[in-house]
Amino acid sequence: MRGPVMWLTINREDKRNSISAAVLDGLSDALARANKRREVRAIVITGVGTRAFCAGADLQSGKSFKFDYSEPYVGFANLFRQAKQSTVPLIARVNGACMAGGMGIMGMCDMVVSSDKAIFGLPEVKVGVFPAQVLSVLGHLIPRRVLAEMCLTGEPLSAAQALEYALVNYVSDDLDGKLQWLLDRMLDKSPAAIRRGLYTMKKIEAMSFEESMAFTESQIGLFALTEDAAEGQLAFREKRKPVWTGS
Repeated sequence: MRGPVMWLTINREDKRNSISAAVLDGLSDALARANKRREVRAIVITGVGTRAFCAGADLQSGKSFKFDYSEPYVGFANLFRQAKQSTVPLIARVNGACMAGGMGIMGMCDMVVSSDKAIFGLPEVKVGVFPAQVLSVLGHLIPRRVLAEMCLTGEPLSAAQALEYALVNYVSDDLDGKLQWLLDRMLDKSPAAIRRGLYTMKKIEAMSFEESMAFTESQIGLFALTEDAAEGQLAFREKRKPVWTGS
């Protein structure tokens, strides 16, 4: 923890922070803990060093695509399911190459701050497979034709291109400075509004227009019933900074 921010760092620098069973378990356990603790206001996910955020599956292990097919759910997909349900904001700190499954971890986050030297790629076709699971978290983030080109050619995007396509929020040569700037802009806002707001945003993504309208017109009434809503409006009238309780 760094104050109200939980930092999750993939610590496999010699393997370009590739994904292992231990990495998946660690991320999953941390997300579960964070969502049970009101004092956690944000989660930052990153990798050790400057070479890679996450290079995806550990191809050197020879076990990357071997699953227990008697299980209907697999660990990587379950991590995406957890992220979808998280009401604690997830921020990817992309410090280097973000490839294959790393694109999925980045894509499951709510916001992304990237180094200007990072690259983003889906190179699975180069080893005879396809970025199947990550499509579920990337499909709504990047233009369809750009995504198709990335998947079918396996060639990467630069950080500047990722910013152009709105795959990331910010690109900076001062990665930690920009990340802290973004955190500071969020951490002084209502915890209750952010928690319920993320819940609402994620719920309506798969709804039709009329379904989302019916859902959100009921949600706004619940927002207004929180202690933070009462305090925020009172502070506005009294021309002072609000004192949030997060309730």
